[in-house]
Amino acid sequence: MMTPDLLHPHRTSANTHLPSRRNHAPLAMTAPALVIITAITLVPLALLVVASFTDFDVRSLFTGRFEPVGFAQYTALLADDEFLHSLATTFIFTAALVVGSMLIGMGVAQLMTHLGGLMRTLVSLALVLAWALPNVASSLVFAWMFQPGYGVVGWLLTRLRVFGDVTGVAWTADGRLAFVVIWLLVVWQAVPYIAITVYAAQTQLDHTALEAAAIDGAGPIRSYWMITVPMLAPQLTIIAILSVIWDFNVFNQIWLLTQGGPDGATSTLGVYAYRTAFIGFDIGKGAAISVVTAAILLALTGVYLKRLLANGEEL
Repeated sequence: MMTPDLLHPHRTSANTHLPSRRNHAPLAMTAPALVIITAITLVPLALLVVASFTDFDVRSLFTGRFEPVGFAQYTALLADDEFLHSLATTFIFTAALVVGSMLIGMGVAQLMTHLGGLMRTLVSLALVLAWALPNVASSLVFAWMFQPGYGVVGWLLTRLRVFGDVTGVAWTADGRLAFVVIWLLVVWQAVPYIAITVYAAQTQLDHTALEAAAIDGAGPIRSYWMITVPMLAPQLTIIAILSVIWDFNVFNQIWLLTQGGPDGATSTLGVYAYRTAFIGFDIGKGAAISVVTAAILLALTGVYLKRLLANGEEL
């Protein structure tokens, strides 16, 4: 008697090749996205690196001529006081932003755990709306709020008699005050994401340790810093690394409020690269500044991915 395999000899052969064809489906589906990502990300990045090794400038825009200069652009940056100042400002500004946004975000998240359902919903809605507002619109609103003469911040502080009459203070004309204004703007935009993320993580914690600490007489503040924060350490670390990456790359808010002024007081690497490449038309030097910035961000991204893998996440 003939077996089913002998009656249909080609069916087994076709089935053995079917998984092979299926394995190519994911690659075929992702290929268009990979091509687009390569075209809009990797190719410009490669051209940026190439430009950083040339003397491409305003003359080259009209003649198309430029010469390779090796590492001259990078060695020149090391002797450029304005670059070193922008680099230091970027690190200081990033640290201030991350610390401020993390502490305020954690405080808001802790507050949300003590709110009722309706109030928590309203606070969450307000946070989402603040986070969803485009940073250009937020920057323009802040610029109006801190305008000398008719700005609402100066008017309010004068009414409260906190610092006397400050209606005529030009907030963005003073280096330290401009720094504070930009800090307030960026932190205001960063807090919603941090608060909602930390609150979501807190809702998943085991509260047995907190209940035991309360029975032993530990206060809420001590319990928070000694028990809750260590339990949230993996999530807080990832949020902090992401905040460093985002805050290191802040540009729109600074440019719209101060354009790096006054006298370079708020000039970060992004602002300095923009001014060098698109205002001074020293494309080669601007490209070198951008490559240095990209290298720092790439290192931070590597730390972020390492932490994700350490927490058991899949890439």
